[in-house]
Amino acid sequence: MNYEETLQEIALADDRYIVLTAENRAAIRNLPAVLHQRFIDTGITEQAMVGIAAGLALRGRTPVAHALAAFLTMRAFEFIRTDVGLPNLPVKLVGGVPGFLSDANGPTHQAIEDVALMRGIPNMHVFCPADEQDLVIGLPHLLASQNPVYIRHNPLASVLDHDSHFEIGRAECIADGTDVTILVYGMLFKQAIEARRHLEAAGISVRLLNLRMLKPVDEATIVAATQETNLLVTLEDHLMTGGLYTLVCEILVRHKLTPNLRHWL
Repeated sequence: MNYEETLQEIALADDRYIVLTAENRAAIRNLPAVLHQRFIDTGITEQAMVGIAAGLALRGRTPVAHALAAFLTMRAFEFIRTDVGLPNLPVKLVGGVPGFLSDANGPTHQAIEDVALMRGIPNMHVFCPADEQDLVIGLPHLLASQNPVYIRHNPLASVLDHDSHFEIGRAECIADGTDVTILVYGMLFKQAIEARRHLEAAGISVRLLNLRMLKPVDEATIVAATQETNLLVTLEDHLMTGGLYTLVCEILVRHKLTPNLRHWL
């Protein structure tokens, strides 16, 4: 099943789910004919859409709101912070073509600071799947959560079968190793797989962790990797500030650890 089919199944099983979009239907184009009045297109009005979603949540609904990630997280940031995060409403925000997935549209459409923005909002969870299979595995758990959630929508085909066991705030260990740990999330997962293959061919033992979530993050697994391997490498399509690299640095400082740390962008 893909993202749209999974969301449709969940929504049809529970009429509390309302699907919204700010004229971004690419991933959910077939849902209006299925959900009827439970599908709302607000037009290119990300701020209004977030306000509407907050109102629906206050009425006992679970809104799943879609917009281009750059405009959802930046144009509507204050609305997300004040109307969704602070009151801890179960609004689910789905950012389309986040990071470098929007490469062809240029820098105005590249959300390479979205994780930092959403991590900073009180109560917000942040889910960054490696591909569509990973997205589908985690989606039911995040939609059922009582927290607000920001989801980086990722339609890429999977290069391997992910672990179907999903826990909010837990990483997926793809491979164990003792020399280097690669920490990755999102669209660069394929590149991390390739990097590990080349390094293993050169005789370097590589631990590969698909973090899945950047908030809450699997701090224990990161600390263990720091203590059990000689080098940490973070790989992400995000600015260094506020993203995975910053997050790992915060964890290491908190635990008074000083590993060899590198960042790939």
